[in-house]
Amino acid sequence: MERIKNIFRLIHLVVWILFGLLVALQLSSEGDIHWLSTGAGFIATGLYVFYCHFYLLTHTAGPGKRRRYLLGLLAIVLTGPGPFLLLYHKPLDTFGQWRSYYCMHLISTAIFLGLSWLARVTENLVLNTLRKEQLEKQAAEAELTYLKAQINPHFLFNTLNNIHTLVYKQAPAAPAAVLQLASLMRYMIYESNAATVPLTRELDYLQDYVNLQQLRYKSSPVVDLRITGDPAAGYIAPLLFVHLLENAYKHSPARLAAGDLKVRVDLQGNVLTFSVQNPIGNKPATPLDEPGGIGLPNVRKRLALLYPGQHTLTIHPTAATFTATLTVHGVQPPPHATTPHLRHH
Repeated sequence: MERIKNIFRLIHLVVWILFGLLVALQLSSEGDIHWLSTGAGFIATGLYVFYCHFYLLTHTAGPGKRRRYLLGLLAIVLTGPGPFLLLYHKPLDTFGQWRSYYCMHLISTAIFLGLSWLARVTENLVLNTLRKEQLEKQAAEAELTYLKAQINPHFLFNTLNNIHTLVYKQAPAAPAAVLQLASLMRYMIYESNAATVPLTRELDYLQDYVNLQQLRYKSSPVVDLRITGDPAAGYIAPLLFVHLLENAYKHSPARLAAGDLKVRVDLQGNVLTFSVQNPIGNKPATPLDEPGGIGLPNVRKRLALLYPGQHTLTIHPTAATFTATLTVHGVQPPPHATTPHLRHH
């Protein structure tokens, strides 16, 4: 905001310099030997009226200050021609001369008052628009942070219980599970604060999530994850896929066979398609809408904030399966985006 104010100050300075040069050029071209004092008086009147009124508009805005503004305006109008009269080279000996020059410069006073009002209104409009945009951006960021944080807490509790069981049984998988949980939490707490992350890192996080969920099942991996395209070429908003996968687990039958959850990631150019399909079994087909998950409305809301006009989320339920497909456009980084991102260890 301060940068915008400095730009306005620079504009004021440039405009007054140009105005002074034009006045000097005009008066000198007319052959007035006293053009310097005449021009200085005229410019001094303009500066005095313009900035006194500008200051008055700035500090009397709002309810209950109208009387103060009107009194200040009256004082500016009455004293506006004063700088010119003080600097004018000819002595004004009679009251008629004073009145004549005074009335003549009341017109220029009115012009500078109007220009001052226009400048103040323009600056207020620009600054208020920027403040509104900043507030909307802050609100959107706060909402995104809230939505992003809504990972089902039951997953964390269940994972800790599963790791406790592995440690109790001294299972060889226990150390790896602890590292995967640490990696998952590190990503959620620290790395996901970035606006976008490498698609490879998001997929690493998703794989950690899948591996920890697998602790609940005795069969071979229940998730069939297939990736096509080059993930290293894509960047995506963090924690975008996990809610769809979380609900696929939640709304699947308690017992899953190997490969029952089908996850597909396809990157073609700057278009990313993510789909997850889960069996429904005897459960009603109401995924993403029950308590405990983020909910389909919130998923759509976060996508609308992150990728307005650049995404589609389609739901395709059948008697046996439920498929959610998300397509996101513009997942390649801009040419200037060369800042390295945190990597997974």
